[in-house]
Amino acid sequence: MKIKSTLLGLGAFLLAGLVQAQDGWNWPTDPAQEARARELNAAYVDYMKSEQFVEATKPLNWLLVNVPSLNESIYINGVNVYKGAADKTADAAQKRVYQDSVMMIYEKRGELYNNPNKWMENKAYFGYQFYRADKTKLAGVIADFEKAIELNGNINHQLVQAYFDLVYRNYVQNKAYTGEQVLAIFEKANALLDKSAAEGKDVTNSRSTVETLLVNMELIDCDFIENTMGPKLAADPTNEELANQIFKYSVQYKCYSSNSFLAALELIDSKNPTFSTSQVRAMRYMAAGEFEKALPVLEKAMTLAENDKQKAEISLELAKVNAQAGRKAQARTLAREAAALDGELTASAYGLIGDLYMSAFNDCRGGESRAKDYSVFIAAYNAYQRAGDSKGMGSARSRFPSKEELFTEGLTAGSSISTGCWVGETVTLATRD
Repeated sequence: MKIKSTLLGLGAFLLAGLVQAQDGWNWPTDPAQEARARELNAAYVDYMKSEQFVEATKPLNWLLVNVPSLNESIYINGVNVYKGAADKTADAAQKRVYQDSVMMIYEKRGELYNNPNKWMENKAYFGYQFYRADKTKLAGVIADFEKAIELNGNINHQLVQAYFDLVYRNYVQNKAYTGEQVLAIFEKANALLDKSAAEGKDVTNSRSTVETLLVNMELIDCDFIENTMGPKLAADPTNEELANQIFKYSVQYKCYSSNSFLAALELIDSKNPTFSTSQVRAMRYMAAGEFEKALPVLEKAMTLAENDKQKAEISLELAKVNAQAGRKAQARTLAREAAALDGELTASAYGLIGDLYMSAFNDCRGGESRAKDYSVFIAAYNAYQRAGDSKGMGSARSRFPSKEELFTEGLTAGSSISTGCWVGETVTLATRD
C-alpha cells in the first residue's frame, strides 16, 4: 500500500531552513580547539550552501563529536546535511548510515535542548520516509508520531495518512495490535483530521487513504462487530463512544440485523434521537414482531420528521403497527394519510387497506345478508385496484357474492350497498361468477 504522492511533497514544507546564526555559542576555551571549531563550522556551512552534503558531513561530524554543545544550529542544519547526503548516495548501506544519523541528530538535540515540540513532527516524517519498509523500525517511528501528537495536539493533516500507513504495516507485518486497538487508532486519526478540517484544511485525500487502509486490513466484519465490540457495550451499556463506533461500522458494513447494532442504536436514539435513528430502531422492533415496542419510537420519529416524505413513511409504519394490534380503523386512517403525503406510497398504503378489508369479514358479518356480509371483499377489491395489486384483486373477487346469492336477496349487480361496520364503505355490487 503506497501513500498518495501528495505526501511526498511535504519535505520542503517540513524541513527547517538553513541556520547560519544562532544565539548561545559555546566556543571551546582552549584557543587551538576554538580555532579548529570555527574553521570546521565555517567549512560545513559552505559545503551545505553549495549542496555538497557528503563533503559537509566530515566537518559537521567533528563538531558533533568534539563540541556537541557548540550551538543548536549544528543540529538544525545537521538534519539538512545528512538528509542531503543520503539522497545523493547510491550505496544502500551508506545511505542507511546517513539516514540513521538524521535520527540520531534529533535525539541528541532533544537531550541537550529539551525542545522536542519544535521538531518531533519532522523527525516522525523522516522516520516514515526512511523506515516504512523496515518492519523492525515501524514501532519506533509510530512512537515518534504519537509523541508529536501528544506534544502539539495535532500533526500536519497530510502526515495523518503516513501515521496510519505505519500502523497498517505494523499490524500486517508484525501483528502488533488487536483489532480493537487498530480501531482506537483509526478513530484517533479521524479526530486529528476533523481538527484540521475545522481549521479549513482539505483533508479529503488523507481521510480517503486512512479509510482505504482500514478496509485493506480486513479487520471489520459483522462477526467482529457482534462478537468483539458487542460484548464490550453489553458490559458498559452507557458507553456512547463505543455505541457510536458500533453504529458507524454496522452501517458501513451493512450489519443491521445484529444484536450489538440494536443495542448501540437504542443508546444513541435515547440520548440524541434523529428521524433516522428512531425510524431504523422502530423497524428493528417491527421485524422482531415487537409492534407495541415500536409504537412510541415511531411516534417520536414523527415529531422529528422534517418533510412530508418522512411523515408519510412514519404514517405508513404506524398504520402497520395499529393493524397488528387490531386497531383497523386507525390503521386505515394512517395509511390514507401516508398516501396523501407521498403519492409514491399509494400502492403500499392501499395494499394495506385492502388487507384490512379482507380481514374484516368476521368483524362485520351480520349473518342476515350474504351480499352485505361479502361486500367487504368488494371494498377490498377497490383498495387493491387503487394499489395496482392484481393478485389481491383476484383474491378479493373470489370472495364476491354469486349471482344466485344476489338474486335470492332481490339484488342486482351494479346497485349500491353499504358495508356497514368500521369499514363504512358504499360499494357497487358485483359477482364472482
